[in-house]
Amino acid sequence: MVFEVFLNSHELCQFVMTTLDGLKNVRHPCTQQSAGELLITLVKNAESRFEKVPEIMGVICAQLSTIIQPSIRQQVINTVSLFVSRPKYTDIVLSHLLCHPVPYDRHLVELWRTLEVELPSTTWILWRLLRKLQKCHNVPTQEKMAYVAVAATDALYEVFMGNRLRAATFRLFPQLLMTLLIQIHHSIGLTMSDVAIPSGLYVDQEVSSEVTPLCLAIQATKTLLLRTLCWQEFSIMEKNKGWTLLEGKDCHLQGVSLLASALLERHHLLAHKVMYLLVPLLNRGNDKHKITSAGFFVELLQSPVARRLPNVYSVARLKDWLHHGNNLFRVLGLKGLCYLLRHQEMREDIKRLLPCILDSLYETDESIVLLAIQILLHFVPSMDFTTLAAMMRALFSLFGDVRPNVHRFSMTLFGASIKSVKNTDKKGVENQVLDSLVPLLLYTQDENGAVAEESRRVLSICAQFLKWKLPQEVYCKDPWYSTPHEVGTICKFFGKKCKGKVNILAQTLMYTKNAKLPIRRAAALFVGMLSKYMDHSELKMKGTDWIEYDLRDMLHDPEPSVRILASQALFRVQKVKSEPEPRQRVCRLRKLMGCLST
Repeated sequence: MVFEVFLNSHELCQFVMTTLDGLKNVRHPCTQQSAGELLITLVKNAESRFEKVPEIMGVICAQLSTIIQPSIRQQVINTVSLFVSRPKYTDIVLSHLLCHPVPYDRHLVELWRTLEVELPSTTWILWRLLRKLQKCHNVPTQEKMAYVAVAATDALYEVFMGNRLRAATFRLFPQLLMTLLIQIHHSIGLTMSDVAIPSGLYVDQEVSSEVTPLCLAIQATKTLLLRTLCWQEFSIMEKNKGWTLLEGKDCHLQGVSLLASALLERHHLLAHKVMYLLVPLLNRGNDKHKITSAGFFVELLQSPVARRLPNVYSVARLKDWLHHGNNLFRVLGLKGLCYLLRHQEMREDIKRLLPCILDSLYETDESIVLLAIQILLHFVPSMDFTTLAAMMRALFSLFGDVRPNVHRFSMTLFGASIKSVKNTDKKGVENQVLDSLVPLLLYTQDENGAVAEESRRVLSICAQFLKWKLPQEVYCKDPWYSTPHEVGTICKFFGKKCKGKVNILAQTLMYTKNAKLPIRRAAALFVGMLSKYMDHSELKMKGTDWIEYDLRDMLHDPEPSVRILASQALFRVQKVKSEPEPRQRVCRLRKLMGCLST
């Protein structure tokens, strides 16, 4: 067939349109067959001389629903395949196919799934389709999502289902996976009413409420994993509710991290390809693009391959995130540093960031504080004294933190710090250790078992530092109010040891207003018992009004047990005030004995 060379581009287009009209002849299958064969021959031989390709695609898509015979339908689909495989027309064809309602009807689904493209062209076509979606992520977040993002996501799903571009799917796996994860992040909480749908697109049908950008992105991601044989990764996501995590506004990063860890564990070669892809891309795109990419990248830093990354792409980048205005980046920065600590050769670079990591202890975000503590634990043995002392002061301020894990692990790091103090520096932190005794002692009564146990353990470390031998009653796990005689032993010990060093009575009174009931109860009992073993002359000299004032406040506590213990403590304090000094008692006894002898 050579006559098409005598036709100009306009005439060629008219001829194709006429041929397409032949496909309408449903009563004469032979005519349809001939029209289909002629159409393929024209497109093959005319190469890149066509104009009005969108119009041609429009006619093909419109008539596909009228063609019943499978062989003729395949000829028409093959025609589309020929157009889309020509680089000149690829974007034009894709753009037209993406301007249809989603989810696609069964005819377009068949078209996407059965594209017949020669192997060299498969990667090009899939890449151009992917780029349609990626371009939507490179612009600042807009009021409404671009419709092409939703349409391209659904198209990728159908292509994966058809599996005709299998080789290209494997080749572009890193790009496909990350783009779909970013699309999931953009889609969280959106419905189709939040999408900028072109006018007139849904004229004859309504948008189903069950179809959302998020469900389309999730199904495309699932299908990608299954088509690239990531069965184990898919299973891990299923078992750990990973898909639910990915869909959540506040837990999306957890889902990203879970998938990244699973990929690194089961398909480390694929994971390394994703890591190298992400290195230059972490600072591109809008915030959601950056956060999802950063979350995946950080998990991959667990790999031994991460040590090959230049400093500017690893430690230096994580350092920048520590100063980021978004707390999510700060969390990721610290988490990444935790992973890099596994690589011995990177620890020196991380150690230079200690001042910045110490500042993280004052953050309100629990994850930031806990990750900072985790990193600091690695460097405690090698810290200089100035840094160590500053860190201990910061940790002391976290004793009693309302966040149980922060409270517990701040004590853990405090204990590790005490152990690492050199003999020559012990005098410099002695007061800090003494000040920590009362809080640690009271928090052995905490309602959280892990906090109470850690308090006992760190209290023991403090005693070793001070060269004290704690009474065994300190390690008793029973509530103090049930064993008052043991509390008396503890009070006697600490009253004697702390005399002239630290005002433990004043410290204890600070905890009478603690939010936690067990701590208020312990403080009231401790004050009452302690007053019995304090220096009475000192108490009288200073007066007891300041003690009685706080105890009277406790008489209005909503908890009856606290009121009872406060009342008993107040009685003991007032008794100390009214009792004569020991010297006066001896004088009176002598006078009495003198009277008896006469």
